[in-house]
Amino acid sequence: MPFNFKRLDIEDVILVTPKVFGDSRGFFMESYQKSVFAQNGISDDFNQDNHSKSAKGVLRGLHYQTNPKAQAKLVRCSRGKIFDVAVDIRKTSPTFGKWVGEILSEENKNMLYIPAGFAHGFVVLSDEAELLYKASNEYSPANDRGIRWNDSDINIQWGIDFEPLTSEKDSKQPFFKDIKEEDLF
Repeated sequence: MPFNFKRLDIEDVILVTPKVFGDSRGFFMESYQKSVFAQNGISDDFNQDNHSKSAKGVLRGLHYQTNPKAQAKLVRCSRGKIFDVAVDIRKTSPTFGKWVGEILSEENKNMLYIPAGFAHGFVVLSDEAELLYKASNEYSPANDRGIRWNDSDINIQWGIDFEPLTSEKDSKQPFFKDIKEEDLF
């Protein structure tokens, strides 16, 4: 099988490790195969691909979209290194308000599957980082929401010893306790 699938402490979030074939010329890997992903619990139809580039210390998130435009994401860091985080915002989930995080890098080539019903964010640990990610719905400004990255109720351990660079929008996102009921899952 060209992938290894590992369920994390929040079971619906899956770390995907591709099989990499490397030699003196470089490497080859499959980054997605719909049938194999579906056999391993990832059956979303991905409708949009995104590519972002960020400098060291940039923190983006925590972002999500509300129904009916909620997005599942498959995130990969193709250049550099990030700490990637998913926060469970499903009201009836036993892990509601909990988070999981993984290092994604060009070296480990791991991917993080984040289902709909989660907020997503990352911080750049290398000089620069480029992310490629698939989304199950197209971007919808009307459904775009967020949570403050440093919310003490969620208490994400970002593993950084610096003040991250955030957008004005991200620095003003509401705290988890202030999210409207209808904006949760």
